[in-house]
Amino acid sequence: MTARAWLVLAGVVVAAIAVWPAGAHNAGISTSRIVIRGRTVDAEINALGRDYEKATGVRITETASGAVNAVALAVMAPSLLAYVGNHVAVLAGDRRCQAAPGSARAADTHVLATITWTCPSDGGSLRYRVTLFQDVDPASRHLAMVATESGEREIALDRAAPELDLSAGGSSLLQVVGRFTRAGIEHIFLGYDHIAFLLAVILWGRSLWPLIKVVTAFTLAHSLTLCLAVLDIVRLPPSVVEPLIAATIIFVAAENFFIHDIRKRWPVTFALGLVHGFGFAGALREYGLPDDALAPALAAFNIGVEIGQVMIVAVIFPVLLLSDRIGSAAAGKKRHPALVYACSAVILALGLYWLVERTAFA
Repeated sequence: MTARAWLVLAGVVVAAIAVWPAGAHNAGISTSRIVIRGRTVDAEINALGRDYEKATGVRITETASGAVNAVALAVMAPSLLAYVGNHVAVLAGDRRCQAAPGSARAADTHVLATITWTCPSDGGSLRYRVTLFQDVDPASRHLAMVATESGEREIALDRAAPELDLSAGGSSLLQVVGRFTRAGIEHIFLGYDHIAFLLAVILWGRSLWPLIKVVTAFTLAHSLTLCLAVLDIVRLPPSVVEPLIAATIIFVAAENFFIHDIRKRWPVTFALGLVHGFGFAGALREYGLPDDALAPALAAFNIGVEIGQVMIVAVIFPVLLLSDRIGSAAAGKKRHPALVYACSAVILALGLYWLVERTAFA
């Protein structure tokens, strides 16, 4: 295979890596606290001001800090509340409950919108439906906290499951396992920084057993710190974890220029994987962990992450083996360095970008 052809192949792989950030969330996690009083439902909805800006086109935040300007919000409140009314509803059977005029107030970088719905007494069971910001980001999520006589329950809503039954109790064990397994798969595919780390680690892999060792080391490490963080035994703030994750990506990408034997990399992969576990824990908390099914939810999320991880490796590894067959004559039956170096250079650049973004611009 000619050097020009190798550059074309490397360019294709590099382009694929470079577009990963496009899969990032464009909207933050919105939340609501719901209080049910007979056939009346009160909700206080909390969301980033900048998410409202993206969804409605209005300007309510300060450019540098992202803080919501109270004066601008007062002027634009009707537009924001109209948007909320179109994307948040309480249903009684098949009928929409009547919403009273709501209010919106600034809370630092967030907007707190308060709405009350009155439902007909002859309607069916009450349901809370949210599609907030899904027109901006289909992967947006909403965490609903429902206050009941026995306490509070938390339910994560998204495009696949936009409703919750306000008259029902907590989710069944099977529902919890299904929801958190899906959440784990979703997170690994949307966690482009985790994917970049994983790809950098396996780029030199040419046989299955060494590959299994490094992937298993990563799995064991992030599973350990995920459990420790969720159980509040060890906890690190996102302001520390996110830059550290970027630093691990820089390290393994740079390591590819000096170490070509994947069999020697599992100890380092384990050590750096510990950092990624804290990142997974932060994502897991966003989904709202059920107190009465904490262990199953934690296990299901971890299983979902591993399913997604295996799927990514199952796609990438055969492509790497195919590249060996194509370029075996030029590379002496080894992985062609040009491909690994090109991919590693882009991953290194992405790691540096994320590090700067998560420190200087955080």
